[in-house]
Amino acid sequence: MTARIIDGKALAGVVRQEVAEGVAALVTGGGAVPELAVVLIGDDPASHVYVANKIRQTEAVGMRSRQFVLDAETTERQLLDVIETLNRDPAVSGILVQFPLPSHIDTARVVTAIRPDKDVDGFNPLNVGRTAAGMEDALVPCTPLGVMRLIRSVHADIAGLGALVVGASNVVGRPMARLLLQELCTVSIAHIRTTDLERRCREADILVVATGVPGLIRGRFIKPGATVIDVGITRIRSGSGNEKLVGDVAFDEAIEVAGAITPVPGGVGPMTIACLLANTLSAARMAVARSKAAEADASAAA
Repeated sequence: MTARIIDGKALAGVVRQEVAEGVAALVTGGGAVPELAVVLIGDDPASHVYVANKIRQTEAVGMRSRQFVLDAETTERQLLDVIETLNRDPAVSGILVQFPLPSHIDTARVVTAIRPDKDVDGFNPLNVGRTAAGMEDALVPCTPLGVMRLIRSVHADIAGLGALVVGASNVVGRPMARLLLQELCTVSIAHIRTTDLERRCREADILVVATGVPGLIRGRFIKPGATVIDVGITRIRSGSGNEKLVGDVAFDEAIEVAGAITPVPGGVGPMTIACLLANTLSAARMAVARSKAAEADASAAA
């Protein structure tokens, strides 16, 4: 058996087209053009590349972007002041603070400071709770949201399937498990300290791996025909001295066992950015709905 390769780049293109059409419809209906504000602290080269890519894709679907580049010595108070200004700005639909942050800034405090209705990363505790409760107004973390689209590209219905999420972070693992549970999968969570990880993996119809440990999941871990989503991405140096990106799954082994699998790169990564755009559009739509509701309330009270 050779697994089907799940093309994250192609599916991300579909999502971006959906977002572009949604932006056009929103504006045609009288809504403002959605705007994403991106805040970048420090001079980490990878972060600058990620931000540039996000801004480029934001503008390509017809949305506006605004970038704030702060130096590495920016204090936590200064960053929180920038966030509060953006929170109050009605033109800003979504706020994204690029991580990682300098060590002197409390990431949890920054995440909490972003207004939940502008939190397009989906990290604010209120959005985490709304996601767990399955509420429609939740802004869901982008990577789990993208993974669900990847899984649905393989399975029309996943109700009743066994799903294992390897990795228990608040960014991917835990919200991923909640989303799978909402789709009526039978869900388990494991991690790098799980005893008998191989056996547990082999029981899963859907295996989502997000540990940051290159090659953790070997081919023998995988249930024949399973759908494997590899969220991990690590840059390593090969024997020839060249650098390459690898995932948490030993791809060359897994492709001979799985039914479908995402590559690294080209799988989950493109979907994460596409879902950031989708979240920004969702935030803009919810802002329009709130405005209309407020107008209706004011009219009724008059």
